[in-house]
Amino acid sequence: MTGRTAVAYRAGDGIRAGLMLDPIFAAAFAVAKERIRRMEYRYVEEADQNRQSLLEIYCAVVLATPYNDFGSH
Repeated sequence: MTGRTAVAYRAGDGIRAGLMLDPIFAAAFAVAKERIRRMEYRYVEEADQNRQSLLEIYCAVVLATPYNDFGSH
């Protein structure tokens, strides 16, 4: 929403404390928090790590989840 797509892991303008000083970011952040607060969710508990991995892949494929590309795993 803000056009800020770069990630920062060091102190400065790119961390949340610095971003919150930007009124555009602060407003977008508040809207996102409210949207998340209104969400309903469900979960499945799976203690076994192997089954948990398989369940995550299965759900990503069957539900066509847009944010599970497994590119960082």
